Amino acid sequence: MNPGSAAIAIDGLTKVYKGNSKPALNNISLTIDRGHIFGLLGPNGAGKTTMIRILCGLLSATSGEVFINGLPVKEKLREIRRIIGVVPQEIALYPSLTAYENLSVYGGICGLKGKNFKLRLEELLPVFGLEKSLHSRVDRFSGGMKRRLNLMVGMLPNPLILFLDEPTVGVDVQSKKVILENLVSTNQSGTTIIYTSHYLEEAENLCTDIAILDEGQIISRGSPEHIRNSGDSPASLEEIFLALTGKEVRD
Repeated sequence: MNPGSAAIAIDGLTKVYKGNSKPALNNISLTIDRGHIFGLLGPNGAGKTTMIRILCGLLSATSGEVFINGLPVKEKLREIRRIIGVVPQEIALYPSLTAYENLSVYGGICGLKGKNFKLRLEELLPVFGLEKSLHSRVDRFSGGMKRRLNLMVGMLPNPLILFLDEPTVGVDVQSKKVILENLVSTNQSGTTIIYTSHYLEEAENLCTDIAILDEGQIISRGSPEHIRNSGDSPASLEEIFLALTGKEVRD
C-alpha cells in the first residue's frame, strides 16, 4: 500500500462497538484512487456509515490505519478537515436559522469568510436553486430544499474529497436531479467523491468504482461494469447485490 498516491488508503480497519462481540468492520483494506466517484454499497447494518465516520475522523477505529490524501487520520486530523467535505445522512442544519445564517456558521468553521465566502455563495446558490430562499428559515424548507442546502454546506470549502452518506434519500425527483448533476460536475472539476446509497440504479449510473460491503467486510469491488459481469452471465447491479447479500430483509 502506498498511501501517498491515493485519495484514501485503508489498511486492516476494524471497528468493534462496546458491548458487541461482532465487529462492525472486520479487517478491511482498501485503496481509492483520486478522481473517482466511489460507491460504498451494502444492506442496512453492513458498516457503511461506520466506515464513513471513521474516514472523516468522527469515530475512532478499534485497529488499523487510515490515510486521507496521504495523511494519517490519527495524527493529522486537523489538516485533513481542511481538505474534506462531509454531508451526513441526517440533515445537519440549524432549523431556526436562515439558509444564509447556516452557511455563514459552517463557512466560518472551515475558514471561509468575507469576500471568499461571498464568491463561493455566488457559485453554489444558482446550482442548487436556493437564491430566493437564502434568507428564509430552514424549518420552513421542503425536504428537497433541506437536502440541497445540506449538500451545499458540505461543498462550501471546495473540498478535495467529499463524503456523502445517502445524499438523495427522501428527496423529490427534481432535487435528486440537481444533486446528481452537481456531483458529476464537482467530480469532473477534480473532487474525489465517496458516496453511500441504497439506490442501486443511481449508484450504477453515477459511480466509477464500487465496493459492496456486508457484515463488515468487502464482498465485491470494481467498476459497475466489472461487478455486473462478475457472475455466470451479465446482470444488473441490483441482481448482483441481491445474489451477494441475500434477499432477507435487514432492519
